[in-house]
Amino acid sequence: MEYLEWFKLVERFQRKFKEEELMSNESLNIGIILGSTRKGRVSPQVGEWVKGIADNRKDANYEIVDIADYQLPFFGTTDGNEPGIAAWNEKLASLDGFVFIVSEYNHSISGALKNALDLAREAWNNKAAGMVSYGSTGGARAAEHLRGICGELLIADVKTHPTLSLFTDFENFSTFKPAELHLNNVNLMLDQVVAWSGALKALRK
Repeated sequence: MEYLEWFKLVERFQRKFKEEELMSNESLNIGIILGSTRKGRVSPQVGEWVKGIADNRKDANYEIVDIADYQLPFFGTTDGNEPGIAAWNEKLASLDGFVFIVSEYNHSISGALKNALDLAREAWNNKAAGMVSYGSTGGARAAEHLRGICGELLIADVKTHPTLSLFTDFENFSTFKPAELHLNNVNLMLDQVVAWSGALKALRK
């Protein structure tokens, strides 16, 4: 085989591989989970910002998943038959990966997020997750606590972790105005979430 023919064959194979990879990624469903339910929360602003960045990538299907929509009872206080619990588990089961929008409360995650994590089990298993956190120290301590919980739930949390400061990324602690420097970190985090979500999807089949 002549060199030119060999080069064209390799080029065709690479193009086909990229097309198949893109098709595979497009079938991935990634939920951007708002981790706060309190009045006056800023997580919807952060979540929409992440979704805007994610949608421009066109490498997966991204959606906002708001814990507040499910009216979840406190874990262990009911018989577990509430429709919100079933709907929550169904939604999680439909997703291949997650991006947690993490607010820090007293050096940890919110009670609402911990409760939502506890109210599902298998629906979390063998999936990937990224984190975008915010707080006085960027929400870093809350994210570290969440990583431990992810391990117990068999969620593979990725390394890259954008952190947002209440002092520099929010105006008056309430209006989200992120610095441009976070864009690269969000995209790198999403690269990892998409890659791991695709790999783990094959494991769940």
